[in-house]
Amino acid sequence: MTQMTYQVPRTGTRSAHRARACHPVAGAAPAALTSSAVTASPAPAATGTLTPTTVRPASVAPTTVRPAALRPTAVPPTASSPAQGQTQTQAQAQGSGVVSVLVVAGDAAAAQLRVRDLQRQGYTVSSVDTGAKALAAHQSYDMVLLDLDLPDLDGLEVCRLIRRTGDKPIISIATRDTELDRVLALQAGADDCVLASCGIREMLARIEAVLRRAHPRPQVSHTISLSPLHIDGTTREVRLDGRPVVLTAKEFDLLHTLAADPKTVLSRKELMARVWDTTWAASTRTIDTHVSNLRAKLGGKWIITVHGVGYRLGRG
Repeated sequence: MTQMTYQVPRTGTRSAHRARACHPVAGAAPAALTSSAVTASPAPAATGTLTPTTVRPASVAPTTVRPAALRPTAVPPTASSPAQGQTQTQAQAQGSGVVSVLVVAGDAAAAQLRVRDLQRQGYTVSSVDTGAKALAAHQSYDMVLLDLDLPDLDGLEVCRLIRRTGDKPIISIATRDTELDRVLALQAGADDCVLASCGIREMLARIEAVLRRAHPRPQVSHTISLSPLHIDGTTREVRLDGRPVVLTAKEFDLLHTLAADPKTVLSRKELMARVWDTTWAASTRTIDTHVSNLRAKLGGKWIITVHGVGYRLGRG
């Protein structure tokens, strides 16, 4: 397999970007990467070949022994070449509706903290510590959290190269709270730019906002009839025994989500993700309040609690 190698010159540093942004040259074209910025290097050819050896012991029938070097061996994926192992992980994550995030940070302690916090909120997370590894691994993930200060490459150049491959959500992380740093990050292709010192709540809120813009939910447009309960997704009206039931926006969304698949038990975390567009664990008490309100308006048997799992729709 041919491995793609990105070779980005260190000359395009953020200092140069700042200088060009602050003192533009009249008539000068915007900076761009030349075709030599990314090159493909073929894998080195094998230097020798091994052939099967026939061993004929005196008292044993002729047996062909395969040399150990030719026996198939499992090679675990490394951080710099995660294509096989991490692609499988991503496929599993996508099948379960979990978002996979690649954390790119030269500071090992900061990377470990972000990985831990995101994993606690249900994300599938891995980290790399250089720009080169990020360029090799990012295609296996749904989102990239990219530090602009990296030990090998300019973070802005890494952001620009990732953006050239598609519309994957990118959140850049800057160490300085300056307008110029934010402008340069956004111009390089980042969807958002946050400070490295921001708290986990703000980081999660920004991740969720970027994901909402990148993958908007389809508008509810169909009617669910579970006699005597009728839910009109177009007009957002609910009727029970022919009488209208007045619900708030989130109460309607919660009821419609449960009614769309009445035989399925939905966990609190899944309901938070579908109805409130968040995975913040501390917010799940909000669900209990809305469930209580729905039971008061519809009757206690319409929403069933499955202890230790979540909720499902009942039959009043």
